[in-house]
This record gives sequence, C-alpha cells and structure tokens, in this order.
Amino acid sequence: MIATTLQRQGVTLEPARPVRQPVMPHHGVTLDLQNLGKSFGANPVLRGIDLKVPAGQFLAVVGRSGCGKSTLLRLLVGLDRPSIGQLLISGRPATAGVARIMFQEPRLLPWARVLANVEVGLTPVGGAAERRAQALQLLAQVGLADRARDWPAVLSGGQRQRVALARALASEPRLLALDEPLGALDALTRIEMQDLLAAIWQQQRFTAVLVTHDVAEALALADRVIVIEGGRIALDLDVPLARPRQRGSAELAALEGRILDQLLAPGRGDHR
Repeated sequence: MIATTLQRQGVTLEPARPVRQPVMPHHGVTLDLQNLGKSFGANPVLRGIDLKVPAGQFLAVVGRSGCGKSTLLRLLVGLDRPSIGQLLISGRPATAGVARIMFQEPRLLPWARVLANVEVGLTPVGGAAERRAQALQLLAQVGLADRARDWPAVLSGGQRQRVALARALASEPRLLALDEPLGALDALTRIEMQDLLAAIWQQQRFTAVLVTHDVAEALALADRVIVIEGGRIALDLDVPLARPRQRGSAELAALEGRILDQLLAPGRGDHR
C-alpha cells in the first residue's frame, strides 16, 4: 500500500536488492612471532623466529629431531615462555589456556569411561545432562558415539586418539596445537585420522599448528609448511592445492621433493 501511494506521487521505486549476508570471520586466532627465541641455560633452541599466521590457517612444522619444533609448539600454547622476542595471539601477548594441544599419546584417564574423558575438556558451565549431550555430540563427530560407555583400555590406538581429539575440541578452541598426534598409529589408521582432522578443521576453521616428522602428512593437511633447521625457519612453503588432497599426485610429489631437498641437504644434522 505504501508503494502504491509513492508511485501515485511520482516516486520511482527501485527493485529490492538482495541483502548481502555478512562474511563470517574465521573462528581461529592470528599468530605473530617477532624475533622469538628460546634457550635452556646456555643452549639456544629457537633463534629469532619471525612468523605471521593468519586466522584459520593450517600450518605444519617439520624438521629433524632436536631442531626446535616441539619447543615452538610449547611456546604457542603457553607451556614455556620465550627467552627473547614477542609472541602475540590475535594482537595480545600469549597466555596459557588460549590453545588446546594434542600429544602423540592420547593421555586419557584410565579410570574414567570414554564419555567422561571427553567431558573433561568441556568448559565448566551447564548442567550434567547438557554436558553429557555435548560430549556425546563430540564423540559422534569423531565416529565413536557407540563407545561412550567403554573404558579407554578396550579401545584401539586410533580410537583412543579419536577420543583425545574429541576432548581437545570440547572447548571449541581457536588454536589447536598438534604435537605428532598420529605418529604412533599404523599407516591406514593414520590416513583415516588425517582425513577426519582435515574435515573437522574445514568445518570449524580454528587455527591449527601441526608438528610432524612426516612430510607427506604435513602436505596432506596443511595450507603451509615451514621447515625449521638449527632453531630458524629455513623454508616457508605454501600448499596451494584443493582439498581433499590427492595422495600420490604429481603436485604433492613436487612439493614433497622441495621439502625433502631442504631436509636432506648434505651437512645438515641434528640440532639441539
């Protein structure tokens, strides 16, 4: 009726334009490492790391044993403090509790059932029934809803890591640190877990930092791979390939070759 009145008064109405839906920001945090260094006594492990990670990026960190990979991860999650330099998370100094971490071992509570192990990761809000429902939903997400009442001891290694992943995701982390969480799994289970992790990351878009010795795993999961040598970044490589990644493709093989060339160059040994 209002439109008809305006038209009689000679006002031309433009057709309605579709409303643009706002672009949802990444759930993840940004990371800004500025001249970051870490020493243990007189032994420098990280030396002047400069690195910027956009929100929602999946970053993989590879390198020889003792190069500083796990030390970098511990700094990111607040388990250690840098000796020099600055670490900012979304523009603020890093503090413990911002990130969640998955280790190579599931570290489940053997005296608690699977469901209770996942509930441990939930923030302490809501009633018992609500928390139980949330934990069940997380178990369903990792394909273990039917094992909620089981004890961790009766699960396979891959299933225990799925429970650990559900627990890590329980608090809806904006930064998920992964310290070789799939290293102890058999080859086929490892690939299944890689696919599961990639699918959950694509859905939630937290910032992920994976430490791994497996170059193929890094390329299967990450948007970007950095190689650390002697406590410094020796290679910073984008992985501009569509998902899901085609294992064995020529493109992945070429990227893997570049990383291995860096890692296996003559004269490069373990660094402490």
